[in-house]
Amino acid sequence: MNVIYPLAVPKGRRLCCEVCDAPAERVCGACTVTYYCGVVHQRADWGSIHEKICQLLIPLRTSMPFYNSEEERQHGLQQLQQRQKHLIELCYTVAQKYIFEGKHEDAVPAALHSLRFRMNVHGLSSVELVPAYLLLAEASLGLGRVVQAEEYLSQAQWTVLKSTECSYAIHSLLHRNLGLLYMAKENYEEARYHLANDIYFASCAFGTEHIRASGGYFHLANIFNGLKKLDLADTLYTKVSEIWNKYLNDHYQVLSQARIQQIDLLGKRFETDTGLDEAQEAEAIQLLTSILNIRESTSNKAPQKTIFVLKILFMLYFLMMNSSKASSPRKAASLKQREKFLWLDSAVLSSCTSFCPQSKPLLQKSSDTHDISPVLSPTAQ
Repeated sequence: MNVIYPLAVPKGRRLCCEVCDAPAERVCGACTVTYYCGVVHQRADWGSIHEKICQLLIPLRTSMPFYNSEEERQHGLQQLQQRQKHLIELCYTVAQKYIFEGKHEDAVPAALHSLRFRMNVHGLSSVELVPAYLLLAEASLGLGRVVQAEEYLSQAQWTVLKSTECSYAIHSLLHRNLGLLYMAKENYEEARYHLANDIYFASCAFGTEHIRASGGYFHLANIFNGLKKLDLADTLYTKVSEIWNKYLNDHYQVLSQARIQQIDLLGKRFETDTGLDEAQEAEAIQLLTSILNIRESTSNKAPQKTIFVLKILFMLYFLMMNSSKASSPRKAASLKQREKFLWLDSAVLSSCTSFCPQSKPLLQKSSDTHDISPVLSPTAQ
């Protein structure tokens, strides 16, 4: 039974909805420690993040057991804090992934969970709350709720201004979201200012050629594209493509070298990986697919640029398919979408072989998908 009976609630205790903070009327029947105002928010939270963290919430929201010594109590508190930090990262990554996939409604409950866990661990005024505020702002923008996005961004800005230890990475995220806000308000001058600052701070934190800086270049390119300054937009789209090309190429070379040096007497299949978490993979797909669509619309002018983006997408999907992560249902569900990039024109794949010269033996060894070795051109064989 999921309905809450008011007489069963202890006096003075207020049960609130996990999604909207309204008075709760229902409880999750699986964990019995999460409450909702109704069926709609319960289903929304379950589909977003609760299914993944349901059982993990029980030790966090129930009374701590009695410990025989202070040492045991401190150990229990440390474990509790580690669980909360794990949930912070899990909820944050899931929310990010939803945003990059365009599922802004699903991102909100996960981002709210991340914010609450951050408050519990770091306090109400810590700069560690800023990434969660920014996620909520970006999700609100995606849903067209500009006023709500401004409120979250104001909270993030105020927290950053009060902090004396705010990292370049957080400054970068703040300016990126402010840039997106002004883009939504069609104030492109302010948007360009904040996105330029995003690129600056991301470059200070990670380097000018790091994938963490590529988002700023991409959004700045979108502004110039919308203003019909196509040469500037084209330069920035190329910059984003080159950043991801370099990352994936370098990562593949590292994996290839490790494969050569690895001696596996059991004959275990060597598996590749992107080196990215799920949110970063979703961001890469979003950026590169958007650039591909733009390139295809102008492919008659510069077809080599379209081929270049296809080559990068080929490598990204290739690494994702051969990853152990591809065994999860969510990844397996999109394998058909990835196969579209594998069955490319032979001219495109000939270009890919210069990027991935050892792709044939790896593809033939993969058992995660159908045999796709025939897609390689004769030059690759």
